[in-house]
Amino acid sequence: MPSPSSPLFLPVAWMQNLAATALLGLTRLLPYRRRVPFGGWAVQRLAAPLAGWTTRVRKNLALIWPDLPAAEVDRLTAAVCNNVGRTLAELYSPQDFKAQVKNTPIRGAGLDAIMAAKAKGQAVILVSGHFGNHDIARAVLAGRGMHVGALYRPQANPYVEKHFRATIGAISEPIFARGRKGLSEMVTHLKQGGMLGILVDQYVHRGTPLHFMGRRALTATSAADLALKYDCLLVPVYGIRQQDGISFELVVEDPIPKGAPEAMTQAVNTSLERQVIAHPEQWFWIHRRWK
Repeated sequence: MPSPSSPLFLPVAWMQNLAATALLGLTRLLPYRRRVPFGGWAVQRLAAPLAGWTTRVRKNLALIWPDLPAAEVDRLTAAVCNNVGRTLAELYSPQDFKAQVKNTPIRGAGLDAIMAAKAKGQAVILVSGHFGNHDIARAVLAGRGMHVGALYRPQANPYVEKHFRATIGAISEPIFARGRKGLSEMVTHLKQGGMLGILVDQYVHRGTPLHFMGRRALTATSAADLALKYDCLLVPVYGIRQQDGISFELVVEDPIPKGAPEAMTQAVNTSLERQVIAHPEQWFWIHRRWK
């Protein structure tokens, strides 16, 4: 896409949004249990090759697991893109999505810690990565009456941003856009004992050099910084897609012990790494994680 300062930016952005909304509109014509697999197929077969995602998945796999057999690289590349498509179809079907995952089983000791924190008015930060469906925790806990806010990065395309924000907000409110205003609102939310979801697995230019999947990875320590400053629990959570491709298991791990922000963030990276190794097809290898 051209730079936002380019005169070509808005026309190109409009065309890209038109193509995206047309595809999303087509998926909504299908019943939910067919819509999600269709979304996976459409991204795997159409969108991912055109966007260059398949190439990026292969490059990332080669960087982390250079000895992976070619057949396994092919399988993972297809599965990763399919999972991305399923996730998009789910997120753009917020009411059906919440109904589908309402009774998702929860595994892990962290839920008790969250309930105890909620009972005494302590804020909780749910930390995760772009894995499985990263909004499972928000959807499941919202179904239990616990509204979980989210900190998100606004889309560069202003047309996409409008419906993207609306759809993630329909899963659970409040929503905070990265930026001065959004961060101020988020801090108020935490001071009032709210719950917040943050994803920490993307490259950050001024991040702290930590390790992820055996490689140096610049990582934002913001989740740990917030947890320390506002006395929040920092709890790793993961929505793991099941074999049927449409149901999930929510894993809620023990809270990260308080310490230096770098050590806490490395513990989060290590937690996510375990899940990626166990379920490599469910992590979004399309990101430029190791620039």
